Amino acid sequence: MARAAIPRDAPPANEADAITGIEAPRDHLRFIGHRATESDVLEALRAGSLPHALLLGGARGIGKATFAFRLARFLLAGGDPRSDSLAVDHAASAVRLVNAGAHPDMLVLSRAFNEATGRFRADILVDDVRRLVPFFGSTPALGGWRIAIVDAADDLNLNAANALLKTLEEPPPRSLFLLVSHAPGRLLATIRSRCRLVRMAPLRDAEVVTGLSAIGLGDGAESAAARAEGSLRAAILLAAGGDRDVTTLVSGLLDRLPGLDRRALGKLADAVGSREGEAAFAATIELVRDFVARRVRVEAVAAAPPAVLAAWAEVWEKVDRAVGRAEALNLDRRQVVLGVFRDLAEAAKRG
Repeated sequence: MARAAIPRDAPPANEADAITGIEAPRDHLRFIGHRATESDVLEALRAGSLPHALLLGGARGIGKATFAFRLARFLLAGGDPRSDSLAVDHAASAVRLVNAGAHPDMLVLSRAFNEATGRFRADILVDDVRRLVPFFGSTPALGGWRIAIVDAADDLNLNAANALLKTLEEPPPRSLFLLVSHAPGRLLATIRSRCRLVRMAPLRDAEVVTGLSAIGLGDGAESAAARAEGSLRAAILLAAGGDRDVTTLVSGLLDRLPGLDRRALGKLADAVGSREGEAAFAATIELVRDFVARRVRVEAVAAAPPAVLAAWAEVWEKVDRAVGRAEALNLDRRQVVLGVFRDLAEAAKRG
């Protein structure tokens, strides 16, 4: 597959987990897939039964955060629940405020940018979550909803998670929490019990192709979509930076587990560690995460012993921690990838 270029006139990444040159979820006014999820939320709004907290669960990169901002725009712009979608007039003042991050009745919690290090923090901290207290303790500035988006809830450290729980326990009227989670089962059970879980399915390949084409990555879109397993984020990384050499190296290494091809691993480490290796690193991590998620599903269906499932769950957590530390502390991407594949090999041996 020929390497596709990210449009150079696109905005830079300005949020945690955003891809350089690609709009962040807050800015996505075009929405792809998840029609059933939209219909369910609209039905709940019509019936007056929308819960105060929705836990949007599903694989990384399938549109959960984009959906959260879409729902927030609909509610803050006074959308009609009798509509057949959550689309609103893009020129509405509420839409412009949401997209600018300036709406007084919406608060977004995510990993903050650390000015001292020039990197995003590894976690959402308790001080970030404490902002919810005055936010929900005041009346809505524009007289409607107050909405808090946590993107992603998986990034909450333990103190932050406990602080969020306190706010979830006694929500004020016309308030809505939208928690984005790539692995809801890893959240505190007490948080999960206070939310309605909305399971969002992976996108269809055709939907991924549509998404790639819409941002100028149509060249080789079908090939990227076929490998992305329903994740538009993974497809973007594959199409824009995960060229054939990197994808082949990662796939070959994963296929050989628990063995490790030291030469191939060295080539991959050199690719992600280069000055231009940021996209290759991101694509590598996405492929690894998809591989681990597949292994967990396969082992669960096969009724594998708990120790086997625990081994793969542990790898998932190690990958997340390693990537978070690399981003927060500007660590060597080469060493991160070497460590990730050592952990994968150990888990495969136990499985």
